[in-house]
Amino acid sequence: MPDEEVLEEGVLNPAQTEVQDPLLQSILAENAAPEAPVELEKALEIPGSADEVDCVVIGTGAGGAPLLARLAMAGLKVVALEAGPWHDPKKDFATDEKAQEFLFWNDERLSAGKDPVAFGKNNSGIGVGGSTLHYTAYTPRPRPADLHLHRDFGVGVDWPFGYEELEPYFEELEQFLGISGPTPYPWGPGRKKGYPLAPLPLNGAAQLMQRGCEKLGIQTSPAANAALSARYYQAGVGWREACTNRGFCQAGCSTGAKASMDVTFLPLAVAHGAEIRPGSYVTEIERDDTGRITGVVYQQNGQELRQRCRHLFLCAGAIETPRLLLLNELALNSGHVGRNFMAHPGVQVFGTFEETVRPYKGIPGALISEDTHRPHDADFAGGYLLQSIGVMPVTFAGEVARGRGFWGQQLRDYMRQYNHVAGINILGDCLPHADNFLELAEEKDARGLPKPRVHFTNQQNELRMSAHAEKLMRRIWEAAGATDIWSFPRNAHIIGTARMGLSGDDAVVDASGRAFDVPNLYICDNSVFPSALGVNPALTIMALSLRTADKFLENLR
Repeated sequence: MPDEEVLEEGVLNPAQTEVQDPLLQSILAENAAPEAPVELEKALEIPGSADEVDCVVIGTGAGGAPLLARLAMAGLKVVALEAGPWHDPKKDFATDEKAQEFLFWNDERLSAGKDPVAFGKNNSGIGVGGSTLHYTAYTPRPRPADLHLHRDFGVGVDWPFGYEELEPYFEELEQFLGISGPTPYPWGPGRKKGYPLAPLPLNGAAQLMQRGCEKLGIQTSPAANAALSARYYQAGVGWREACTNRGFCQAGCSTGAKASMDVTFLPLAVAHGAEIRPGSYVTEIERDDTGRITGVVYQQNGQELRQRCRHLFLCAGAIETPRLLLLNELALNSGHVGRNFMAHPGVQVFGTFEETVRPYKGIPGALISEDTHRPHDADFAGGYLLQSIGVMPVTFAGEVARGRGFWGQQLRDYMRQYNHVAGINILGDCLPHADNFLELAEEKDARGLPKPRVHFTNQQNELRMSAHAEKLMRRIWEAAGATDIWSFPRNAHIIGTARMGLSGDDAVVDASGRAFDVPNLYICDNSVFPSALGVNPALTIMALSLRTADKFLENLR
């Protein structure tokens, strides 16, 4: 790294200090012990658990936690391995961006392509609860049409099942997590049940976006958020307190109002006998002569350990899941492991207002519009949603520096307007493309394992979508009275790399999440998405997690 000073061995940092004094040299020579014969080190036996468990789950985020709870409630003996630590939100989660950077997966990931994806707080997390520790809790449902993009437009890939397969899980999750949102919801199919809690208050950016959209005839609504607008009793977990609207959701929720996995599904799993082992980084997946998985090897507290299992659930996300598969040469027959990487178009548009906005206050994504789900004037396939955004000051300063090229005094002058700035962004569908993929690099990480290298370039469909959205968002801010309007191009979320499908010829797992090549391997996270969907992925990942668990339990019976 450019700011890291490297000491040259033998000059500034000698490997062994040379003795200069002649008398001391002779004394050392007389007392030197005779050289002993060199013994080769024997390979150490990896300690392992004496017990074989029914299931090992790798990862405790939106993909692993619901599944873990479901399996434990069914009476199975289950162990979850999580690379990060187990945090105490009341003690560990400060209202401070920089102090909370330990919530992000900060191991280096190499980015390539014309639009290299920024990793870290944008799209991945570490710790018991995974990325849900710092997600913004935005939980809209996908629309039925999102699952059959190829059928509608002739591009991309359709999901191997329809919306009706996920609908009951969406409803279950909304009730269990205590999602705050409008009833009835203005877009999509009718629902049997409304959201259990009223919407959270609209923050400054949401109120301004609402004003601009009204003038343009664009329908808006308070968004669905997995954060409690009132105290809520969660079955099997207990009471959770209401959101305090402090706005630092990406720094971790200290009150438990945000439905991260550490305060929802994981306590439920533990109450039913699941064991969660934090600080456990999996490096090896073991198999027998028939190709069935027999256990995993993981590092914990500097020690290498083994856990035997009958079934493995890989829920490590769209980077670490394919990385583990490639490292262990597992489920590779289709040739699609690491392929079909997608990242949501997420262009942001900011404006300055006379009114005081205070963008750090309130739930970050407070207002939504799905009028752009399938725009009538679109020159692209798929669609996007609009959402107001609350942005924290350090994050915003970084975007200003990168997006506008401001630095030094110019950056300081602009940041004095921070409390008068409001933003809108999109969350749009992304098509899989041969140029967008993950591979193992030659460069090694601190554990001696190859780093993942991710290639990504926005293709014509994504570029046209972003241009369409930016033009519309600028019109909204102009109608709302903004000045100094500017855009920040970006991509959000990481999706694909081990997609599900109907055949092992072009997919890694089947419609139930089971690997085509390995009978006792299941994958359940955002890596299995066949398409990106035009909504934030968290709710769909959780729904897939519950569905995968139910399909597995049906087969087990």
